[in-house]
Amino acid sequence: MDTAIHAQRRERLMTQMEGGVAILPNAAVTLRNRDVEHPFRANSDFLYLTGFTEPDAVAVLIPDHPEHRYLLFVPPKDPEKEVWTGIRAGVEGAKRDFGADEAYPLDQLDDILPGLLADRERLYVHFGREPAFDAKVTRWLNATRAKERQGVRAPEELVDVEHLLHEMRLVKGPEELARMREAAAITAEAHRRAQEVCRPGMHEYQVQAEMEYLFHYRGAERPAYPSIVAGGAHACILHYTENRAPLNDGDLLLIDAGCEVDGYAADVTRTFPVGDSVTGAQREVWDVVLAAQQAAIDQVRPGRSFDDYHQAALRVLVQGMVDLGLLAGEVDGLIERGEFRDFYMHRTGHWLGLDVHDVGRYKVAADHWRTLEPGMVLTVEPGLYIPPDAEDVRPELRGIGVRLEDDIHVTDGEPENLTAAAPKERP
Repeated sequence: MDTAIHAQRRERLMTQMEGGVAILPNAAVTLRNRDVEHPFRANSDFLYLTGFTEPDAVAVLIPDHPEHRYLLFVPPKDPEKEVWTGIRAGVEGAKRDFGADEAYPLDQLDDILPGLLADRERLYVHFGREPAFDAKVTRWLNATRAKERQGVRAPEELVDVEHLLHEMRLVKGPEELARMREAAAITAEAHRRAQEVCRPGMHEYQVQAEMEYLFHYRGAERPAYPSIVAGGAHACILHYTENRAPLNDGDLLLIDAGCEVDGYAADVTRTFPVGDSVTGAQREVWDVVLAAQQAAIDQVRPGRSFDDYHQAALRVLVQGMVDLGLLAGEVDGLIERGEFRDFYMHRTGHWLGLDVHDVGRYKVAADHWRTLEPGMVLTVEPGLYIPPDAEDVRPELRGIGVRLEDDIHVTDGEPENLTAAAPKERP
């Protein structure tokens, strides 16, 4: 992404800061087991503001500094380590390629940060997310407080920078939507591939492999989250990721999988038959979920609330539960008493962006859901899950789980379905 975009974001954040200084860390490398590391992925807030993807770096924003409003502390150039882990930007690269006004090696953090905090009224920081970084912030604050008898004042107010930053991330710009459309296109192609190759006798992991191969082949960096490939009753486990079981003729297969492009996620679920045989009960459940999704997508418009599309889906699902004999009673009463939760236990969607469950408040007050605006992107993913051990349910319905999920962009008019190319034919 053009460094000018990141510069604009930093400027926008700094215009909202009432003086003070903001400190934002990148993620650290973590061990998977013994000396094997997890693949590194940058912290989304840090990536959004800097574009810098090396671990452990720290960004500092000082709106009223006469020269150095944007500082980066980065891993230093080290030819010996770069032989093993790749070329580093270093201090000069941080300034040249990432727009830092000034940059320093990471090992100078403890020496420089207390001076940057001196006589600043506010400190904008993530607090409570990373205990190790919280400890560093506390150390820097205490080092600044230790100079009070020299006339130095430490920040007296700690402000959670997430409130400002996450509001910015909630509405996507054109450059973000372009990457989300690309992630959506690759993900849709992978779902088409899954449906083409799937057959009885395969294992869930083999379908997963086909999809994730295509993610990488088409240029996506990684899956946006652990892929769910759930055959038969496994579809009733919402976050099933074992993906080891054989696929049986006559079962439905629920796949929830998406890729990530330049950090931006797609998130798509499709449910389809493993073989050619489909029961009437499977069609009935699938049709209810599709009708719920269509009702919900129609509500994803500016001026509607985030809750409106959930309620639209919920009414269709609960009526479907009554029609299927899962529940008895009036729809309004069943919803009010929450009796549907045995078969539908999650909400109908979430924000989508640099994080698959992206940032931004869903309520702007305790009793007021956020109003949808153009540029927001969210998922619409109703489902119906009938446990295999549900005793008071018709036997032919037991063990059926169906979810359908698309990524929807709020526009000035009709909602844009970013993932419409993922096949969604009736089984």
